[in-house]
Amino acid sequence: MPQCPAKRPIAFLVFATALATAGLAMAAPTTSRGLISVDQVAEMLEKAPTDRTAQQVLTAYLAGVGEAASAVVTMGNAACQKPLSLNAANAGQALKGTASDRGAETPATPLIVSDMLHRAGCRRQ
Repeated sequence: MPQCPAKRPIAFLVFATALATAGLAMAAPTTSRGLISVDQVAEMLEKAPTDRTAQQVLTAYLAGVGEAASAVVTMGNAACQKPLSLNAANAGQALKGTASDRGAETPATPLIVSDMLHRAGCRRQ
């Protein structure tokens, strides 16, 4: 039985998030609330150029973040001046200002999404 096309992106998002969470769980610790920390993403960003597993986990995580942000913008009828975009360099820049002593307790995803929305010039209508 074929799957509904509208459910495919959601299924991918769930898979990518699960993969990212599983892989990142082996890296630096999550926050005390169980969220993906700045330290986890920073570790993956550092390892990705030479570690194939880290590269795959980082790619899955960033794809999940990008897909989710895009869905929220679309469903929220936000207007953006430019298309949303995300890559490892953008993610690194978004996390750069986080103090290293707070990186283990600071969730990475909201910082990355906020940066995406800012770079695209998104606003609520």
